[in-house]
Amino acid sequence: MRGRMSFSKAQDLIRLAQIAAARRGGVSLEDICEEFGVSHRTAQRMTDALEETFGNVEAADGEDRKRRWRLVNPGLSQFQLRHETGVEALDIAARTAEAEGRLRHAKALNDLRDGLLARVPARARVEADAEAVLMAMGQVTRPGPKVSLQPDILDAIIESLRGPFRLRARYNQDAAPRILEPHGVLLGHRTYLAARDPAKADEVRNFRIDLIHEAETLNESFALQEGFTIAEYAAQAFGVWQDPAQYGEVVWRFAPEAADRAAGFRFHPRQVLEPQADGSLIVRFHAAGWLEMAWHLYQWGDKVEVLSPEALRDMIEGHRRSDFAAMP
Repeated sequence: MRGRMSFSKAQDLIRLAQIAAARRGGVSLEDICEEFGVSHRTAQRMTDALEETFGNVEAADGEDRKRRWRLVNPGLSQFQLRHETGVEALDIAARTAEAEGRLRHAKALNDLRDGLLARVPARARVEADAEAVLMAMGQVTRPGPKVSLQPDILDAIIESLRGPFRLRARYNQDAAPRILEPHGVLLGHRTYLAARDPAKADEVRNFRIDLIHEAETLNESFALQEGFTIAEYAAQAFGVWQDPAQYGEVVWRFAPEAADRAAGFRFHPRQVLEPQADGSLIVRFHAAGWLEMAWHLYQWGDKVEVLSPEALRDMIEGHRRSDFAAMP
């Protein structure tokens, strides 16, 4: 006789069914390992349970020779998140969008939230439960100063990205407007427009959005730079500053007492962590932006050493303090 499935495993099975139903191509063992943080063998057991529990599961091998499972005619209305969880997620996303000046996105998210609540029988209870969580999360914000953005400028940029359409913008102290070709937006302590200025250069470069004083979306389409993705572009920098002359391998060594703390950081999306025999940790990645690296490294005091590049090592020399009471 089989034992009863644990509550957490039942939750995972329902979530797996949702994923298998939502993804048109289905879900593979590799997808399950990544999504649930489990081993390949556990992922296999989960697909076995999926097939045993649901009668409308199809498994098929793709052109890449990977087997994928999907639910046919799943009746997704039977697999809904708790309504208050959905309300909380939409409300948090709306507040984040509003804080970043993306008022059009904030309004759309709030409309989705209201639409979800309108379909809930116990609306008052769900709204009260969600509000309790949101009030408790009021301090969960990005620390540090931020640059304020003009919503109408950001709206024009978003409209340009949809086309893509060219953008007429007056930048910084320029008397005459520029015609830019927007390729993406980088969000951070400063928010940048990644765009091409065809009158000056062919490559994509950064423009501080807080220094754009006027912006108008033009009814003129253009071709994006071949092969460009904002993720690839962003990965060339440690923060947001792009400088091809600085791009190269970066190697940091964290002292043994800082190794565990540093291992919990994602300094760069393509970082490589190398634990050392003496308990220290070496971090490697390729990026530009030495000044932004120096700003971050200062917080670690003398618990970090720059092995490469030499120019960055020289930049922080003399600024590695030993009297900081805590690490980042």
